[in-house]
Amino acid sequence: MLAALNRHLESSAQTIIDLQRVLVAIPALGPMNGGPGETEKTAYLKSYLTDLGFDEVRELRAPDPAVPCGYRPSLAAVIPGRNKAKTFWVISHTDIVPPGDRALWDSDPYTLKVDGDILIGRGVEDNHQGVVCSLIVARALLELNITPDMNYGVLLVADEETGSKYGLDYVVKNHAELFGADDLFLVPDFGEPTSTMIEIAEKSMLWLKVVVEGKQCHASTPKAGKNSLVAASKLITRIPELHQRFDRQDPLFDPPYSTFEPTKKEANVENINTIPGRDVFYVDCRVMPGYDLEDVVAAIKGYGDEVEREFGVSISYEYVQSEQAADPTPADSEVVTRLVSRVRQVFGNEPKLQGIGGGTVAAYLRRAGHKAAVWATLMHNAHQPNERSSISCSIKDAKVMAAMLFDE
Repeated sequence: MLAALNRHLESSAQTIIDLQRVLVAIPALGPMNGGPGETEKTAYLKSYLTDLGFDEVRELRAPDPAVPCGYRPSLAAVIPGRNKAKTFWVISHTDIVPPGDRALWDSDPYTLKVDGDILIGRGVEDNHQGVVCSLIVARALLELNITPDMNYGVLLVADEETGSKYGLDYVVKNHAELFGADDLFLVPDFGEPTSTMIEIAEKSMLWLKVVVEGKQCHASTPKAGKNSLVAASKLITRIPELHQRFDRQDPLFDPPYSTFEPTKKEANVENINTIPGRDVFYVDCRVMPGYDLEDVVAAIKGYGDEVEREFGVSISYEYVQSEQAADPTPADSEVVTRLVSRVRQVFGNEPKLQGIGGGTVAAYLRRAGHKAAVWATLMHNAHQPNERSSISCSIKDAKVMAAMLFDE
């Protein structure tokens, strides 16, 4: 059966191109990225899944008043297997990011460009490749009338690019009945060009906005004011001290320690001869599992208290994003051991288990107690101009997904 599936997948290059062409032409941008959401793309995919022959395609609508239709849709569809108590889920997201500066693109980002094995367009890698791979596996199963050893679940979620509140986070919290205790979860949204990296753990992520309030005055009379830039600069130089306070290391991650980086700085005064009275900067923290983010914030506020006393300013803090790390997926869990075996089988390489500093939607599954792995063969150009995806790698990734459905 698996040999027949592989032959079907090997002949699916044109199907991949056709699907990518349609998906690229439907820019599913969330409201935070200036778009109306995923409704149009999801409607196409729902029709596509229905036409493939799924018995039921569930549309899961997360209420969102920020989009014209009032909701953000996700889709769930299952092909029954011999073991109906276990489902292998492939979870991809339908939303994309804007193309950015179009002058940096060699072609229209919303018109698919085919260059041999390479497909170019916004979203082709992030995350159309995952969507398309999951669909061509379903197409092969249904057209060949093959019943896998376990159920095959396709889950297409909204809102991954702006936090997943209306996507997988909503689905896990409001449709927990979809998932069983023995289900396996693959998120094809992160990986290496070598196909070897399997992500099983993530660091906690904190984006903190820091507002320093002083008193504006003429630069020639500095004693009449309180220089917020100097105070903000002092606090910024204290941030690296966090490395000594939160110093746990784990070789599963690269880098194997927490990172604390001041990043964005908002503009203050427009002219040179004015001492600013307000400065705003941001800190990006990627914190090793086991540390509470509230302890990190408390440490930053402790530094801030000292700066307030030294410079007579006031400092406030706002959470832009705060994601406490979930427990890692155990290396000996079934989804991991199966995935290692199937990747090795299809690609002939030696997969390695790794933790990452960025967040993926797998975290929502892990927090709910599910075992999830993140893997794909990706070219590392998501969010960049001339985003690209490989047809041949998509076919091989689909072969791995298909092989996951069958016991060795």
